[in-house]
Amino acid sequence: YLNKEMIENAQFMKAGEEVTIIMKEADETPLSAEIPPTVYLEVIEADPGVKGNTATNALKNAIVETGARVLVPLFIEVGDKIKVNTEDGTYLERVK
Repeated sequence: YLNKEMIENAQFMKAGEEVTIIMKEADETPLSAEIPPTVYLEVIEADPGVKGNTATNALKNAIVETGARVLVPLFIEVGDKIKVNTEDGTYLERVK
């Protein structure tokens, strides 16, 4: 049995995602699980971009389908799919 506490950065894992499970060799008890270094997630909620705010690297809050909060560029909208670094929770790119 594998519980959520055994999975590092579980907030970025969605159903059907492949994980690497590390087992204790003696009795094959699961010790931990690792999710992929990047995942593709849909934005389900996003703060509005502030009109006129064109500062380079300006970011806003977004919530992805797993419930995790990610800082994203102002052009990202609800329904967009984004690539997220699971190690630090950073936005990498918008995915088409």
